[in-house]
Amino acid sequence: MAMRITDECTACGLCIPECPTNSITEGDIYVIDPDTCNECEDQEDGSQCVAVCPVECIEKAE
Repeated sequence: MAMRITDECTACGLCIPECPTNSITEGDIYVIDPDTCNECEDQEDGSQCVAVCPVECIEKAE
């Protein structure tokens, strides 16, 4: 499973440097590549992008 960014994204850029798999790219809203995102399964604190998102617009993709 991967994470996804919703339309509430403000493109603040805080999530990009936090992603250990470089899965987030810029756009009008940011996009997470589901082929490379592993939900930070190897990170002790879980999904790094979720932890830094100020508008809480990152969720598990369905």
